[in-house]
Amino acid sequence: MVLARSADNQDRINFAGRHDCMRDRLATDHLRQMSSSHLFGAPLQASLFFLVFLGMLCLPLRSVADDAVVVVVTNASFQTAHEGLVEAIESEGLVVGNILPFRAMLARTSADQAAIPYSDAEIVQFCSSVLASELVHEDPAQLTLCPLSIALYTLVGEVSSNVRMAYRSPGDASAGRQHAGLLLQRIVRRAAGLAQLR
Repeated sequence: MVLARSADNQDRINFAGRHDCMRDRLATDHLRQMSSSHLFGAPLQASLFFLVFLGMLCLPLRSVADDAVVVVVTNASFQTAHEGLVEAIESEGLVVGNILPFRAMLARTSADQAAIPYSDAEIVQFCSSVLASELVHEDPAQLTLCPLSIALYTLVGEVSSNVRMAYRSPGDASAGRQHAGLLLQRIVRRAAGLAQLR
């Protein structure tokens, strides 16, 4: 069966079609306007970046010192702890590369000498070529883990026989990092024992 449309109906259909087109065009214009809308005068892309940035500020941040391992050596002097640390490094077949006089550096540069928390402080640096090779073969960016370092310090206001040895844990994300962590543990344990024997 074929339905015939009157001219009157055809006009209504044409009008409705034009009305739908206009409504679609208005919706499209509205979407364009939204996509170029501004938050604090910034385009939408910048606004989204700004909102994501604000969201990141609300995330709990890990403390810088969370990866610090600190061992307190009692009944030892700073000097005997230093000698024990150097001997422990050398007993692993390694060579001390550098000793940074950290407390002296702070004393030279600090405007407020009373704010320096250390009576004595130094950082002993060393590296294992075998370990360094393993680390960089895992990931070239791991060269940042070399040289390894162990800090040695005493605090103002504490008895001088409490000496701290501290290092940053390399973590356990790879076999090389685990080996570095075990090496640091061995050295500090041996150094603490030697410091108390002297």
